[in-house]
Amino acid sequence: MDALIYTAMSAADRALHAQQVHANNLANVETAGFRADMEQAQAQQVAGYGYDSRHLALLQANTVNTASGTLVQTGRDLDVAVSGQGYFAVAYGGGEAYTRAGTFAVDGDGALTLNGRAVMGDGGPIVLPPYQSVSFGQDGMISIVPAAGGEPQTVDRLKLVNPPAASMQKNEAGLLVSRSGQRLDADDSVQVKGGYLERSNVSAVEEMLQTMSLNRDFEMQMRLFKAADGMADSGNRLIRS
Repeated sequence: MDALIYTAMSAADRALHAQQVHANNLANVETAGFRADMEQAQAQQVAGYGYDSRHLALLQANTVNTASGTLVQTGRDLDVAVSGQGYFAVAYGGGEAYTRAGTFAVDGDGALTLNGRAVMGDGGPIVLPPYQSVSFGQDGMISIVPAAGGEPQTVDRLKLVNPPAASMQKNEAGLLVSRSGQRLDADDSVQVKGGYLERSNVSAVEEMLQTMSLNRDFEMQMRLFKAADGMADSGNRLIRS
Protein backbone atom coordinates (compact mmCIF):
# COMPACT_ATOMS: atom_id res chain seq x y z
CA MET A 1 0.00 0.00 0.00
CA ASP A 2 2.91 2.37 0.75
CA ALA A 3 4.11 2.02 -2.84
CA LEU A 4 0.68 3.13 -4.09
CA ILE A 5 0.84 6.20 -1.85
CA TYR A 6 4.23 7.19 -3.28
CA THR A 7 2.91 6.74 -6.81
CA ALA A 8 -0.10 8.96 -6.11
CA MET A 9 2.06 11.63 -4.46
CA SER A 10 4.44 11.60 -7.42
CA ALA A 11 1.57 12.32 -9.80
CA ALA A 12 0.20 15.02 -7.49
CA ASP A 13 3.62 16.69 -7.32
CA ARG A 14 3.78 16.75 -11.11
CA ALA A 15 0.30 18.32 -11.30
CA LEU A 16 1.29 20.97 -8.75
CA HIS A 17 4.44 21.84 -10.72
CA ALA A 18 2.40 22.12 -13.93
CA GLN A 19 -0.05 24.44 -12.16
CA GLN A 20 2.83 26.75 -11.23
CA VAL A 21 4.06 26.84 -14.84
CA HIS A 22 0.62 27.69 -16.24
CA ALA A 23 0.01 30.29 -13.52
CA ASN A 24 3.25 32.03 -14.50
CA ASN A 25 2.20 31.97 -18.16
CA LEU A 26 -1.14 33.57 -17.29
CA ALA A 27 0.60 36.25 -15.23
CA ASN A 28 2.63 37.23 -18.31
CA VAL A 29 -0.16 37.17 -20.90
CA GLU A 30 0.32 40.94 -21.46
CA THR A 31 4.14 40.96 -21.23
CA ALA A 32 5.62 42.01 -24.58
CA GLY A 33 7.79 39.32 -26.15
CA PHE A 34 7.10 36.75 -23.41
CA ARG A 35 7.53 33.11 -24.41
CA ALA A 36 5.24 30.60 -22.69
CA ASP A 37 6.83 27.81 -20.66
CA MET A 38 5.82 24.20 -21.22
CA GLU A 39 6.27 21.77 -18.34
CA GLN A 40 7.72 18.35 -19.09
CA ALA A 41 7.60 15.05 -17.26
CA GLN A 42 8.05 11.40 -18.14
CA ALA A 43 7.02 8.12 -16.61
CA GLN A 44 9.78 6.30 -14.74
CA GLN A 45 9.40 2.63 -13.88
CA VAL A 46 9.82 1.84 -10.19
CA ALA A 47 12.60 -0.69 -9.63
CA GLY A 48 11.97 -3.59 -7.26
CA TYR A 49 10.53 -7.04 -6.91
CA GLY A 50 7.17 -8.19 -8.19
CA TYR A 51 5.15 -7.23 -11.24
CA ASP A 52 6.60 -4.11 -12.94
CA SER A 53 3.39 -2.10 -13.19
CA ARG A 54 4.25 0.89 -11.02
CA HIS A 55 5.58 4.14 -12.49
CA LEU A 56 6.50 7.52 -11.02
CA ALA A 57 6.36 10.96 -12.70
CA LEU A 58 9.90 12.24 -13.29
CA LEU A 59 9.97 16.03 -13.64
CA GLN A 60 12.25 17.50 -16.31
CA ALA A 61 13.43 21.00 -17.19
CA ASN A 62 10.72 23.18 -18.72
CA THR A 63 10.85 23.93 -22.42
CA VAL A 64 9.89 27.16 -24.19
CA ASN A 65 7.06 27.63 -26.66
CA THR A 66 8.71 29.35 -29.64
CA ALA A 67 5.51 30.23 -31.53
CA SER A 68 5.36 33.87 -32.63
CA GLY A 69 3.04 36.35 -30.94
CA THR A 70 0.94 39.03 -32.62
CA LEU A 71 2.77 42.15 -33.81
CA VAL A 72 1.21 45.41 -32.67
CA GLN A 73 2.09 48.78 -34.19
CA THR A 74 3.08 51.35 -31.55
CA GLY A 75 4.62 54.14 -33.65
CA ARG A 76 7.43 54.54 -31.07
CA ASP A 77 10.84 54.85 -32.73
CA LEU A 78 12.61 52.66 -30.16
CA ASP A 79 10.06 49.81 -30.29
CA VAL A 80 11.26 46.88 -32.41
CA ALA A 81 9.77 43.43 -33.06
CA VAL A 82 11.35 40.35 -34.58
CA SER A 83 9.47 39.30 -37.71
CA GLY A 84 9.37 35.49 -37.81
CA GLN A 85 11.90 33.46 -35.84
CA GLY A 86 14.87 34.93 -34.01
CA TYR A 87 15.91 36.87 -30.90
CA PHE A 88 17.59 40.08 -29.80
CA ALA A 89 20.83 39.80 -27.82
CA VAL A 90 21.38 41.66 -24.54
CA ALA A 91 24.24 41.72 -22.07
CA TYR A 92 23.75 39.45 -19.06
CA GLY A 93 26.41 38.88 -16.43
CA GLY A 94 29.64 38.23 -18.27
CA GLY A 95 27.89 36.92 -21.37
CA GLU A 96 24.71 37.28 -23.37
CA ALA A 97 21.03 36.44 -23.04
CA TYR A 98 18.31 36.51 -25.68
CA THR A 99 14.78 37.86 -25.82
CA ARG A 100 11.89 38.75 -28.11
CA ALA A 101 11.05 41.90 -26.14
CA GLY A 102 11.93 45.06 -28.05
CA THR A 103 10.94 47.98 -25.80
CA PHE A 104 14.33 49.66 -26.13
CA ALA A 105 15.41 52.85 -24.38
CA VAL A 106 18.45 55.14 -24.57
CA ASP A 107 20.20 56.13 -21.34
CA GLY A 108 22.03 59.38 -20.57
CA ASP A 109 25.23 58.10 -22.18
CA GLY A 110 23.49 57.14 -25.42
CA ALA A 111 23.58 53.39 -24.69
CA LEU A 112 20.70 51.39 -26.15
CA THR A 113 19.18 49.35 -23.33
CA LEU A 114 16.39 46.88 -22.59
CA ASN A 115 15.16 46.92 -18.98
CA GLY A 116 18.53 48.32 -17.92
CA ARG A 117 20.59 45.77 -19.87
CA ALA A 118 22.80 46.79 -22.80
CA VAL A 119 21.49 45.78 -26.22
CA MET A 120 24.18 44.02 -28.25
CA GLY A 121 25.25 44.96 -31.75
CA ASP A 122 27.81 43.61 -34.20
CA GLY A 123 30.72 44.92 -32.15
CA GLY A 124 29.31 44.78 -28.63
CA PRO A 125 26.95 47.05 -26.66
CA ILE A 126 25.27 49.64 -28.89
CA VAL A 127 25.93 53.31 -28.11
CA LEU A 128 24.15 55.94 -30.19
CA PRO A 129 25.61 59.40 -30.86
CA PRO A 130 23.35 62.44 -30.28
CA TYR A 131 20.47 62.27 -32.73
CA GLN A 132 17.24 63.90 -33.84
CA SER A 133 15.56 60.64 -34.83
CA VAL A 134 16.38 56.95 -35.00
CA SER A 135 15.06 54.12 -37.16
CA PHE A 136 15.60 50.37 -37.56
CA GLY A 137 15.86 48.62 -40.91
CA GLN A 138 14.48 45.15 -41.62
CA ASP A 139 18.00 43.72 -41.36
CA GLY A 140 18.56 45.31 -37.93
CA MET A 141 20.60 48.25 -39.21
CA ILE A 142 20.26 51.32 -36.97
CA SER A 143 20.15 54.71 -38.68
CA ILE A 144 20.01 58.14 -37.09
CA VAL A 145 19.61 61.74 -38.19
CA PRO A 146 22.42 63.52 -36.30
CA ALA A 147 21.52 66.15 -33.73
CA ALA A 148 23.22 68.76 -35.92
CA GLY A 149 21.03 67.73 -38.86
CA GLY A 150 22.00 66.34 -42.23
CA GLU A 151 21.55 63.04 -44.00
CA PRO A 152 20.64 59.83 -42.15
CA GLN A 153 23.67 57.78 -41.04
CA THR A 154 24.00 54.07 -40.25
CA VAL A 155 25.66 53.74 -36.85
CA ASP A 156 25.34 50.07 -35.85
CA ARG A 157 23.37 46.88 -36.33
CA LEU A 158 21.35 44.83 -33.85
CA LYS A 159 22.78 41.41 -33.10
CA LEU A 160 20.05 38.95 -34.09
CA VAL A 161 20.27 35.20 -33.51
CA ASN A 162 18.13 32.25 -34.53
CA PRO A 163 19.15 29.11 -32.59
CA PRO A 164 17.26 25.79 -32.57
CA ALA A 165 14.48 25.84 -29.98
CA ALA A 166 15.83 22.75 -28.19
CA SER A 167 19.16 24.49 -27.52
CA MET A 168 17.57 27.29 -25.45
CA GLN A 169 16.36 27.53 -21.87
CA LYS A 170 15.16 30.30 -19.55
CA ASN A 171 17.36 31.64 -16.79
CA GLU A 172 16.33 33.06 -13.43
CA ALA A 173 15.69 36.49 -15.00
CA GLY A 174 13.23 35.06 -17.53
CA LEU A 175 15.65 35.58 -20.43
CA LEU A 176 16.68 32.85 -22.85
CA VAL A 177 20.21 31.49 -22.78
CA SER A 178 22.04 28.75 -24.62
CA ARG A 179 22.02 25.40 -22.81
CA SER A 180 25.75 25.14 -23.60
CA GLY A 181 26.42 28.50 -21.96
CA GLN A 182 28.12 29.80 -25.11
CA ARG A 183 27.38 33.03 -26.97
CA LEU A 184 25.42 32.51 -30.16
CA ASP A 185 26.51 33.69 -33.58
CA ALA A 186 24.52 36.36 -35.40
CA ASP A 187 22.11 35.21 -38.11
CA ASP A 188 21.74 37.60 -41.06
CA SER A 189 18.43 36.01 -42.12
CA VAL A 190 16.52 37.34 -39.07
CA GLN A 191 14.36 40.38 -39.83
CA VAL A 192 12.80 43.04 -37.61
CA LYS A 193 10.09 45.71 -37.83
CA GLY A 194 10.63 49.14 -36.31
CA GLY A 195 7.70 50.82 -34.58
CA TYR A 196 6.15 47.46 -33.62
CA LEU A 197 6.09 45.25 -30.53
CA GLU A 198 5.35 41.55 -30.30
CA ARG A 199 2.75 40.49 -27.80
CA SER A 200 3.10 37.45 -25.58
CA ASN A 201 2.47 34.10 -27.30
CA VAL A 202 0.44 32.92 -24.29
CA SER A 203 -3.15 31.90 -25.07
CA ALA A 204 -5.20 32.78 -21.99
CA VAL A 205 -7.99 30.38 -23.03
CA GLU A 206 -5.64 27.41 -23.46
CA GLU A 207 -3.87 28.16 -20.18
CA MET A 208 -7.18 28.29 -18.30
CA LEU A 209 -8.33 24.99 -19.83
CA GLN A 210 -5.03 23.37 -18.86
CA THR A 211 -5.39 24.74 -15.32
CA MET A 212 -8.90 23.31 -14.97
CA SER A 213 -7.74 19.91 -16.22
CA LEU A 214 -4.81 19.91 -13.78
CA ASN A 215 -7.16 20.78 -10.92
CA ARG A 216 -9.22 17.67 -11.68
CA ASP A 217 -6.06 15.55 -11.94
CA PHE A 218 -4.82 16.81 -8.57
CA GLU A 219 -8.16 16.10 -6.89
CA MET A 220 -8.15 12.57 -8.32
CA GLN A 221 -4.63 11.94 -7.00
CA MET A 222 -5.65 13.18 -3.54
CA ARG A 223 -8.63 10.78 -3.53
CA LEU A 224 -6.31 7.95 -4.56
CA PHE A 225 -3.91 8.91 -1.78
CA LYS A 226 -6.71 8.79 0.82
CA ALA A 227 -7.93 5.44 -0.53
CA ALA A 228 -4.41 3.97 -0.31
CA ASP A 229 -4.01 5.32 3.22
CA GLY A 230 -7.36 3.78 4.21
CA MET A 231 -6.40 0.37 2.78
CA ALA A 232 -3.06 0.47 4.59
CA ASP A 233 -4.81 1.29 7.88
CA SER A 234 -7.29 -1.56 7.37
CA GLY A 235 -4.44 -3.96 6.69
CA ASN A 236 -2.63 -2.88 9.85
CA ARG A 237 -5.78 -3.47 11.96
CA LEU A 238 -6.17 -6.98 10.50
CA ILE A 239 -2.56 -7.81 11.36
CA ARG A 240 -2.93 -6.49 14.92
CA SER A 241 -6.10 -8.52 15.48
